[in-house]
Amino acid sequence: MHVSARGRAIGKLRMTALAAGVALVLGAGGTTQAAPVLDLQLVATSLANPVAITHAGDGSGRLFITLQDGRIVIFNGTQVLATPFLDIRPLVLSGGERGLLSTAFHPNYEANGFFFVDYTNLNGDTVIARYSVSANPNVGDPNSAVIILAIDQPFVNHNGGQLQFGPNGFLYIGMGDGGGTGDPDDNAQNLGTLLGKILRINVNRGLPYTIPANNPFVTTPGARGEIWAYGFRNPWRFSFDRLTNDLFIADVGQNMWEEVNFHEFGRVTGENYGWRLMEGNHCFNPSTNCNDGTLILPIAEYSHEAGRCSVTGGYRYGGSQFPALDGIYFYADFCTGEIWGATMDGVGDWTSTLLLDSPLAISTFGEDESGELYVAHLSNPDGAIYRIGATETFSSITLTAPANGFILTSPPTFVWSPDAGTNNGYAVELSYSPSFSSFWSTYANLRLTIDTTSWAMPASVFQRIESNRQVFWRVRGVDLDQPPPRTIITSSEVRSFFKQ
Repeated sequence: MHVSARGRAIGKLRMTALAAGVALVLGAGGTTQAAPVLDLQLVATSLANPVAITHAGDGSGRLFITLQDGRIVIFNGTQVLATPFLDIRPLVLSGGERGLLSTAFHPNYEANGFFFVDYTNLNGDTVIARYSVSANPNVGDPNSAVIILAIDQPFVNHNGGQLQFGPNGFLYIGMGDGGGTGDPDDNAQNLGTLLGKILRINVNRGLPYTIPANNPFVTTPGARGEIWAYGFRNPWRFSFDRLTNDLFIADVGQNMWEEVNFHEFGRVTGENYGWRLMEGNHCFNPSTNCNDGTLILPIAEYSHEAGRCSVTGGYRYGGSQFPALDGIYFYADFCTGEIWGATMDGVGDWTSTLLLDSPLAISTFGEDESGELYVAHLSNPDGAIYRIGATETFSSITLTAPANGFILTSPPTFVWSPDAGTNNGYAVELSYSPSFSSFWSTYANLRLTIDTTSWAMPASVFQRIESNRQVFWRVRGVDLDQPPPRTIITSSEVRSFFKQ
């Protein structure tokens, strides 16, 4: 991560997505395709250098925003609460690539109240600590700290900083190579040090932690058992796909290449992702004959041309509000504010398309409980959080039945006529408001894509609708034969019915 804010005036944020004809394709085996028009919606502002965004998984819908100086603040859906959730600024050395770098909530947080932080202490070393929530659900207990792991840092940069709980309930920790130009101590390839690695530990069986028995190097002489994967320069941000459990790892490059790596769930662990032997797909040290065939190569890379400098990894979209974004993995460049979307085709090849050229210094992406995505603009005091959306195209899908304003005593069958396009997949959405903030949809709730022009509502769904309420409905459509990112259309008409 580079943390010096760019001198680009934000002012009124005006986002322009690139048309398909000028979309930048970076992946292997892909072709340029129509891209969704991204829409960044301001969520919170006046933040001091936000570096991480997450949720507690407790059903509250809150966003927890990590600030580099040592605070975690809460966005409750309408505002940032004045009292920080946690304030450990006296413990944190902040500036450059140091500071409070991320927060992860225990999978069982709702019951045990545990959350974990990664910060740089006053000696410049990395600390992973566990804290507990207080009796006030919006305030953590600053006196509850338990040090889980401390790691010496030889230089001021490449601290890593990402914490994520994986699908197995283990805590994954991203560690940079310790800094210095070109990994001078060759830490990333040395299994005897935790630097330049992704670690995996079990924080559920005694303090400070235990090492999972199936970690790849538990029985390797001279190796640290905590290591899950190695060969990283600075894996500043990585994320698990909420649907498939696949892992995306964005590794910040040296002087020329930024890269995104991919680990498919269920694949062998203990993989070598190449640094310092390689930078991206290119030999680094040595300059030739660097790959013996065992290294894992990135699914996407880009050069430092045009002012690009540092990759910020994001998430693969798994929300329901913007089906046009379904299956897209988002990542960005910190210096230019460009946002790319990477998608995989049916044979495993990846294509990256430049979706947006923004004026933001994008320090991180985040995901809420529903799978909707966010980006952070690093600045102080005017740092900000934006929600990622997609502009919809309204179409001539014609709603046929039930009749507008009809009073229903039994589950209806929805019928519509398609537009003149090639759409062959549909979703029915329900809302209590004509402005349409949907409370239920066939796609979001049933993971059902309708391939006909009618849908009979099951009785179980009808029973969930409040009685004596006016319910609004609409239809959205996509061309299922179009590879992601797909263009979504929405019926320009909204109808309503009354449930008696």
